[in-house]
Order: sequence, then structure tokens, then C-alpha cells
Amino acid sequence: MWISGAYFDVYLLGTGVVLAGGFSSVTGLDMEVDYQVYTEGGSNYPRYYFNNVKPQRLVLEQGIVTDVDMVSMLMGMVNQGMSVPLAGTIILKDSFGTPQREWAVVGAHLVKYVGPRLDSNQASAAVTRIELMHNGCY
Repeated sequence: MWISGAYFDVYLLGTGVVLAGGFSSVTGLDMEVDYQVYTEGGSNYPRYYFNNVKPQRLVLEQGIVTDVDMVSMLMGMVNQGMSVPLAGTIILKDSFGTPQREWAVVGAHLVKYVGPRLDSNQASAAVTRIELMHNGCY
């Protein structure tokens, strides 16, 4: 489904940190699970047991973060060796602001932040790219 003028509202919350804003592109809403194959003696078929969730990379692009100081604070914490897990929602909205689809993200950690290209002759978004590792979404 393609919605003209659509955007994503992102609201991720951690201990003392809120990452909120609107983005034009969101990728990495994937989830991948490892299973361990286990076959019991005398059984004709294998049984699969949950082993682990593989971390995925959530990428938020071309957006405006409502509180830029929070991004700076989150980056400062990472620079000091602290990584705050973030959890929250990503909502796809149409050009009228009506929610179309919603995803919940858990266990997200900041991996990369790319600020805007500073050019006095062009308007640019406040955030070019934010990448987060996460443990799954639903």
C-alpha cells in the first residue's frame, strides 16, 4: 500500500530519554528468530525450539526530532559507555494525519546518528538518519 504524503510518527522512551519526531522513511521493522532443531528418539519429524531473536537495525531517515537536546543527551550517554534501551511506537500516518498502521518496538539502542548537511542555500531536515539496533517489533 502506498500513501501519498505519508509520514511516520516515532515515539521511543527510555530511562530519562525520549526520542520523538516525524520521519519520511522508516526501514528495519523486521524480526528474525533462530530456532534449534531437536529430534527425539523414535520420532519421524523434528521439533523446533526457540533459541534466540536476532537483533535488527531500525533506520529512521529525513525527519524532525521534536527535542534535539534529547538526541544530544542520548549520544552523550553512549559516548560515556551507557546504552539506554528504548521502547515505543512507530505510527504510519497519511497526509491528513490519520493513523494507518502502528508498530511497537522493544529493546532499541542507538547505533548511529547522522545530522543534516549544513548548507545556507538549502533547507534541510533536522535529522538525516538515526540507526537503532532492536530486539523485535510487533
